[in-house]
Amino acid sequence: MPVISLPDGSERQFDDAVTGAAIAAGIGEGLARAAVAVRVNGEMWDLTRGIEEDASVEIVTRESDDGVELLRHDAAHVLAEAVKELWPETQVTIGPAIENGFYYDFARDEPFTDADLETIEKRMKEIVDRDEPIEREVWDRDEAVEFFRNMGEEYKAEIIASIPSDEKITLYRQGEFIDLCRGPHLPSTGKLGKAFKLTHVSGAYWRGDSNNEMLQRIYGTAWSNDKALRKYLHILEEAEKRDHRRLGRVMDLFHFQEEAPGAVFWHPNGWTLFQVLVAYTRQRNTEAGFQEVNTPELVARSLWERSGHWDTFGENMFTSETVDGRTFAIKPMNCPGHVQIYNEGIKSYRDLPLRVAEFGKCHRYEPSGALHGMMRVRAFTQDDAHIFCTVDQITDESIAVCKLILSIYRDFGFDDVRIKFADRPEARVGDDAVWDQAEQALLKALEAGSYEYTHNPGEGAFYGPKLEFVLRDAIGRDWQCGTLQVDLNMPGRLGATYIGEDGNKHTPVMLHRAMLGSLERFMGILIEHYAGNLPLWLAPQQVKVLTITADADDYASEIVDALNAAGLRASADLRNEKISYKVREHSVAKIPVQFAVGGREVENRSVAIRRLGSKKQQVLPLDDAIATLVAEVENRGGID
Repeated sequence: MPVISLPDGSERQFDDAVTGAAIAAGIGEGLARAAVAVRVNGEMWDLTRGIEEDASVEIVTRESDDGVELLRHDAAHVLAEAVKELWPETQVTIGPAIENGFYYDFARDEPFTDADLETIEKRMKEIVDRDEPIEREVWDRDEAVEFFRNMGEEYKAEIIASIPSDEKITLYRQGEFIDLCRGPHLPSTGKLGKAFKLTHVSGAYWRGDSNNEMLQRIYGTAWSNDKALRKYLHILEEAEKRDHRRLGRVMDLFHFQEEAPGAVFWHPNGWTLFQVLVAYTRQRNTEAGFQEVNTPELVARSLWERSGHWDTFGENMFTSETVDGRTFAIKPMNCPGHVQIYNEGIKSYRDLPLRVAEFGKCHRYEPSGALHGMMRVRAFTQDDAHIFCTVDQITDESIAVCKLILSIYRDFGFDDVRIKFADRPEARVGDDAVWDQAEQALLKALEAGSYEYTHNPGEGAFYGPKLEFVLRDAIGRDWQCGTLQVDLNMPGRLGATYIGEDGNKHTPVMLHRAMLGSLERFMGILIEHYAGNLPLWLAPQQVKVLTITADADDYASEIVDALNAAGLRASADLRNEKISYKVREHSVAKIPVQFAVGGREVENRSVAIRRLGSKKQQVLPLDDAIATLVAEVENRGGID
């Protein structure tokens, strides 16, 4: 007679084993329709699985985060079933839910085409209409291996064979299709609904190993309702228009090539924008009391071993062995180098907090398939900083960093920022007592600063907990950029000390701080956020002076000189082309301001101003036009 405890504190007693579906139906018809799974003592179960003992139970609905993830998981299974019905010779491998969607990897000699995706999607919807029951079965491992081998599913048999022999496994059957899965799943395919869309095909190595066979991965997206699906597809369309790689070519900012995978080749315009970011960040660092430093890019393995990076991050580091047998690594982060600067000379408690910052060039190995323009690179510049302080100073320093980061994001046009608190991961250094102290210190700072935050369990750095600052861009996408981490481990590992008021040596706390994070990635985010239409203060070319007739060439050159003298980035287009052609060309290149000058402007010493995205013109005296732009740049975003 199980007693079921519900989230509202009520209890229900049943004479026999009861399913989640029955519990939902007993609560209400609407809940029963929305239910997709049940959480039993914190574990997700199928709605049809019997609960035989007393338990805490929560009904999972299709609109919840867990519910949407379950829908995506089931969409992957329906995708696999559709492919097997259409091309029975195809072998299935794995198909998980992922952020915003799902995928499934297939072994098939002939490549899938866009037309195939349409055919598969149509069959998936037919499978939903069939409303096939999805049934959980518990199998013996060896029996399951033999079963799939007899079906010709060698990949699936290999996966099952890697499971310990004494472990029972679960298979899920829907119609004629059966697949290995821990579950849970929907009660039937009809519960999935049709708010899904197949998006594209890519290659993927079996088990993620480049030494293995190349498989075909079909991606899709799935949502709880059609409205959510349409909204996401609209975001995808907008994202494609805003893709920083395409705009990077249009604006002549940068390029990538195979000889340097994951590294940026900066063009003059792109390097100008990069330097604008550096100059702005440097100014804010100086105002906040940070001293800029620079540390070597190539450092001996021994330092990385002492810091803990070698054991936890070594496989992602680029290394080199010299002729004398020493191993060096190109730095993946700047932290150990900053501790070395701190360690030079004796420090007193009066010297703390000590704040150092660096635009450090870092390198981390990322698999080729993971590289994505400037969003995922191997070589990047980090606006890294570290604060060495006492335990008593953590709260004030953390609040100051939060204020600084949020202020900077506002300057760049990001007003929707979320803070996540990420605590200890499984792979970490340091005692639990030290982690307790670090986590409590960071939470205290959040509370003292009255900052709202969400919990991101297990996602802290290997040396300490952190705050993650997540920006929401113009089309609703989230980007994790800035971080603040409390580190009570690394300073001690690297011998950092200070003399306290008591005359004894103490280990300082080390706060790791990044505001933009990777400057390359942040630039990519900026480009996509603004669709290339960067604010005037950020634009690599701020003003283009266009001549209407050759008689205005000398005046145009004079204007450029005056603009440059005022600190604005400007150049002239003196070509013998129609003014409409010039305007269109420089609009495509995302130049924010164009000055058109002809005989009338020469005579009146004026300019006709055209703003990017506007068809209107404004005629102003030259001095007034320049003063207006200078004020706009100084105000980083406009004049009241």
